[in-house]
Amino acid sequence: MSGEDLERYETEIELQLYREYRDVLPMFSYVVETERRFYLTNSVKMEARTEGGAVYFELELADAWVWDMYRPARFVATVRVVTFKDVNIEELAGKEL
Repeated sequence: MSGEDLERYETEIELQLYREYRDVLPMFSYVVETERRFYLTNSVKMEARTEGGAVYFELELADAWVWDMYRPARFVATVRVVTFKDVNIEELAGKEL
């Protein structure tokens, strides 16, 4: 496989992932972004914890979809994330808007 073929393949996978994201977005209530992943979820709990002077965040997500083009199954029942980096949680606008 040439470099051009690989680039074409990755572009097609990214396009498929975007289309899937667009299709599943209305099914979820929250967007959660960490330094490693992007999630859509219907339930998110976050706790800021301190250990040895360092602050970290522990997240629990339920009924989630993961933005990851190399993951064969992106729907996940539960996810636990522990990170020392920033976390962004946004509530999506309801259908009544």
